[in-house]
Amino acid sequence: MIKLDHVRKSYPNPMGAVLTPLKDVNVEIMDGEIISVIGPSGTGKSTLIRCINLLERPDSGKIYVDGEEITSRQCDVRAVRRKMGMVFQSFNLFGHLTVIENVMLAPVKLKGMSRQEAYDNGMRLLRQVGLADKALNYPDELSGGQKQRVAIARALAMDPDTILLDEPTSALDPTMVGEVQAVIRDLARTGKTMMIVTHEMSFARAICSRVFYMDEGGIYEEGKPEEIFENPKREKTRRFIHRLKVLELDVEGRDFDFPGAVSAIEAYCQKNLIPRRMCNRLHLAFEELVEQILLPKLEEPDIRFTAEYSDSSGEIDVTVRYNGRLSPEEMGDGLSWTVLKGTFSDLAHEACQPTSEEAHTHRVRLCIR
Repeated sequence: MIKLDHVRKSYPNPMGAVLTPLKDVNVEIMDGEIISVIGPSGTGKSTLIRCINLLERPDSGKIYVDGEEITSRQCDVRAVRRKMGMVFQSFNLFGHLTVIENVMLAPVKLKGMSRQEAYDNGMRLLRQVGLADKALNYPDELSGGQKQRVAIARALAMDPDTILLDEPTSALDPTMVGEVQAVIRDLARTGKTMMIVTHEMSFARAICSRVFYMDEGGIYEEGKPEEIFENPKREKTRRFIHRLKVLELDVEGRDFDFPGAVSAIEAYCQKNLIPRRMCNRLHLAFEELVEQILLPKLEEPDIRFTAEYSDSSGEIDVTVRYNGRLSPEEMGDGLSWTVLKGTFSDLAHEACQPTSEEAHTHRVRLCIR
């Protein structure tokens, strides 16, 4: 079992600020689990698995492997790494060694295996990944997919309990991704513990027993594949899984920069290749709801306008949340609301139940098709 207890890792950047991809990570990984680690770029996915095998040392917190604290200064790091195979996105093969020599190197140097035993074991692993005929070739004679399969065989040569794969297909031509994924699928049937950082959502769903979605400095949401991919509970997970392109505009006073908002909407539409007709409707929704209906009537405006564009459906879901006791129908002269109802057939308003500590809030929703 692998356990992370309040793990934190930060890096200084060239501008003098501090980046903290891991703020407070607490999780347990059971033996035999296959974990897919997903999330936007820069959210600490690679940092997480690099900390687990101590390629990066956490700034604080503890990591345990089979009950032993490997972050302790007394821990034998080399012994820990013998239990963990690491597959990098950039292969990291030794160019001056043949394929079989790359696979043999660690067992001979670190485990004291005889060269003959390491050779026999290496050839077995190369047959397992379909590359026995390339044993005497050098890495620069192989395709990217073949190099990654050699890297997997090299990781397996130490017979690790855990295999960590850091975006193993991200550096490959799309035509080569399938051959590497096929090898990883076979690996998943061996019963070894695996953690796979990947941007391939269908692959992650098919292979794993649990998913970690990373954001906000840690594991933002985790669960079984069907939970994360079919019914994510948290907002950022939902947006990532459904590949939603999001625009958020906060109107917190009457001096709000409306020309700037119009420009932001235009840029959002251009960036995401949203058709002009839909872009015009998005402008209309913002101007009528925010500028004409809500802002004139709210004493202390606190309005959030959110647009979510889905590539798959080609639709924009718009949500406007605001403070106050009045519904949109009760504000203004009714003309703007009538215009919206005539334009958006699924326009809907709901009052949110306030808690004892928050003001009354309302939501208006519509869909632009």
